[in-house]
Amino acid sequence: MPTYVHMTRCDGCGECVDICPSDIMHIDTDIRRAYNIEPDMCWECYSCVKACPHNAIDVRGYADFTPLGSSVRVRRDEEKGVIAWRIIFRNGKKDWDLIAPITTKPWGSGYDDLRAVPAPEDSMRNSELLYKEPKYVRFDEGGLHDLKTNKLVMKEGVYY
Repeated sequence: MPTYVHMTRCDGCGECVDICPSDIMHIDTDIRRAYNIEPDMCWECYSCVKACPHNAIDVRGYADFTPLGSSVRVRRDEEKGVIAWRIIFRNGKKDWDLIAPITTKPWGSGYDDLRAVPAPEDSMRNSELLYKEPKYVRFDEGGLHDLKTNKLVMKEGVYY
C-alpha cells in the first residue's frame, strides 16, 4: 500500500523525507509540501506514516483489503501502545477501526551483545533454523517442521 500525502495537512517539516529508506519522499520547492515521487517503488515500511507529526500521510489500500478508492489512515498511539488502522470509503464514511499492539522495540534494544554469546555448535551451524529462531514455534501439535521431519534432503541446485 504505497503512501500519499494530504497537502492540506502537510506543513513541509521534512520528517518523512529524513526517515524514508528508499528516498522517495521529497519536499516540493514551490509549495513546500512533501510528496511521494515514486509510489511504485515504495517499500511499504510506513516509516513516513509513523514519523509524520501531523498525520498527513495515508496509504492506498489493496483491493483484497479495502474497497476501490478508499484510503487507510494509520495512527500510532505511543501512550496506549497501539497502532490503529482506519479505513475510509470514497464517500467519507468510516468503515473499520483495526487496532494492533505496537511490537517494535527501542532502537538497539533487540540485539544481543554477540561477544558474550557462546559460539554456535556444529549441529546449530548445520541446521536450517536461523539464529535465535524460537524453539517453541508450533504450527500444529506435531512440533517444529524441518527438512528431516518432512523426509527431505537438501540438494545443491534444488529449492523447496
